[in-house]
Amino acid sequence: MTTSALRNQLDRTAVSAAISAVIRDVPDFPKPGILFKDITPMLGHPEVFQLSIAALHQLYADAKLDYIVGIESRGFIFGAPLAIALGAGFVPVRKPGKLPAECHTIEYALEYGTDTLQIHKDAIPAGKRVLIIDDLLATGGTVKATLELVRSTGADVVGAAFIVELSFLNGRERLPDCEIQTLVTY
Repeated sequence: MTTSALRNQLDRTAVSAAISAVIRDVPDFPKPGILFKDITPMLGHPEVFQLSIAALHQLYADAKLDYIVGIESRGFIFGAPLAIALGAGFVPVRKPGKLPAECHTIEYALEYGTDTLQIHKDAIPAGKRVLIIDDLLATGGTVKATLELVRSTGADVVGAAFIVELSFLNGRERLPDCEIQTLVTY
């Protein structure tokens, strides 16, 4: 079955298989013992990239979303075209020093230290419906921090969506009050 045919019916198993077929495994990155799931080859396959956006669109077509929040940086790649497809606004969550106006800031723990994320304070009016998007759900720390940031604006977070989930890292467990959708699970 071609990816054009898949786009018309969007069978979740077929979507997952098409995406998985172009995800590259990179051993020992970013450190020895880690098998990195690289989504960048997917971006070079326009039909599969379009298919991923169409699949996300199908999941949220009836959600009446006001904004898509993309997490730096790969969340921007999927979040912006999804926002256009859904007729929603797009809001970036960024590392410190990248946003020019007044920001909400959160520092969060990583297994090897801490990191920080920011969102413009005026990016999302209170009560608006928001979906968070990123390329990968691993341990859930970055998404949990983003969830807290978005909620600090007064927004209603409808859920979070990812292209890939590494289920063995139990990221969902850190997000018990957030609906999670993924296209591919390892």
